[in-house]
Amino acid sequence: MTRIGYARISTSDQNMARQLEQLNQVDKLFQETISGANKNRPQLQAMLAYIREGDIVVVTELERLGRNNKELTEVMNDIQAKGATLEVLNLPTLRGIEDDNLRRLLNNLILELYKYQAQAERERIKERQRQGIAIAKTQGKYKGRKAIFSEDDSRLLHAFDLYLEGLSDKDVAKLTGINERTFRRYREKHKIKR
Repeated sequence: MTRIGYARISTSDQNMARQLEQLNQVDKLFQETISGANKNRPQLQAMLAYIREGDIVVVTELERLGRNNKELTEVMNDIQAKGATLEVLNLPTLRGIEDDNLRRLLNNLILELYKYQAQAERERIKERQRQGIAIAKTQGKYKGRKAIFSEDDSRLLHAFDLYLEGLSDKDVAKLTGINERTFRRYREKHKIKR
């Protein structure tokens, strides 16, 4: 049985020291600085590949594993499928309950409640951000994100030519290095159609 810690912060201006201090008793530690909005995080994937049956995955808060209910459920299912258990340090401990089934049931119930809370908090943050942007727009203070490509950018024009020659958005993205969604957005903006 190995105690495996996972620590994550979203940006480099945040501090991971508190998490590392709380995880100082683990046998193996995975840590990274990356948004929790996406499950495809290198150290999370490495940790999921590392765990074995009987291991205990330790996080300081459930939000370290992910910020929305779907991804949290997927990560927790991955941990459980490997025969490992999850210990969340800021959740109430259930060690005093001797019946394994009851302890597991209560633990899953608590985790479901915390997943819901994490998802609801993420949605509140997004809504406050939308409201702030709307207010800034009415005051003329918000201009949006700066465009990646100018209208006469040679790489973008080349991408349009490839598309008009019959290549798919995905193929154009591979050949030009422009993100597929970004290319599609620019194509729609400039009304490039076959």
